[in-house]
Amino acid sequence: MGNALRLLYSHCCKPTTAGDSQGKDGVSALSHDLFQFDITSQVPEGLSYHVVSSKKAQANWYRKLLDAWREAKPPPKTPEEASSFVIQTLKRHQKADVEGLLAYYSLPQQPSASATTSLPQGVKFELQTLPVDTKAVPDGDTITVYVSTTDPRESLNVPRDVQLAADQRSRARAAKNYTKADELHKKIIDSGYRVLNLQNQEILARKYRIRLRGIDAPESSMPYGKEAKEELVKLLQGKCLRVLVYDEDRYGRCVGDIYCNGKFVQEVMLKKGLAWHYSAYDQRVELATWEKEARAKRVGLWASSNPEKPWEWRKDKRQGR
Repeated sequence: MGNALRLLYSHCCKPTTAGDSQGKDGVSALSHDLFQFDITSQVPEGLSYHVVSSKKAQANWYRKLLDAWREAKPPPKTPEEASSFVIQTLKRHQKADVEGLLAYYSLPQQPSASATTSLPQGVKFELQTLPVDTKAVPDGDTITVYVSTTDPRESLNVPRDVQLAADQRSRARAAKNYTKADELHKKIIDSGYRVLNLQNQEILARKYRIRLRGIDAPESSMPYGKEAKEELVKLLQGKCLRVLVYDEDRYGRCVGDIYCNGKFVQEVMLKKGLAWHYSAYDQRVELATWEKEARAKRVGLWASSNPEKPWEWRKDKRQGR
């Protein structure tokens, strides 16, 4: 191994567990993981919860980063330098992967023409979710997602009582006091968080309810309501998502655009005729175009000449018709 990597590791790195970069020096954590990769050819286990590509692709990133680190004179020493180093080394890789890798090590999400860009106008914040569970999709335009509290945006906002309850729950489970652990988990859940077990690793995560921006899918009891839900499940189950949040609706849900493995989810739902363009709240031309294409092909709900609009169906239900 190059002297630069060995020297930095010996001076400032302590062993870390996968995903344990929160509160630690991200430069040291990155150096440590590169050191371990050189020995084992294994990437950190928790990285998969932050990025979208496979373990094989991740190994390719670490190989590139390791080679670049050896050649760096001097190697990165500050979070800003490490962020620029990662962005430049992985500039040809997916934006979501570069951002996820930076988030994993709590490194700055620096803007870069080659790797990251500023968020679209109107976006309030961005979420990088943990894998979506099938049960978290109740219909064709709403989902529940969880975001790890190791995410830089989340780590600063975890209520102290939630963090304390999570620590106490971990100790209770270690002592096999499962009744106490369940009581503490209920307290965590009531606060809008949950401890998830993913690949035998427990992760404290924050819950978000997401309403897909710009579309309105048939309700479950309406024609094609079941098909819309099934399509959304097929698209999202087990996947980590990128969610761009624009607003919050009257039910407390985040209204946002959802991207999954490079696909714009609303586009898929509209083109398959499993949702309406919700033009009363979103005037984007592309959404209207995708709906028109589905209408012309008579796919999905457009197989009917006059399908009932979900917003009118809900209005009738409220009025008891």
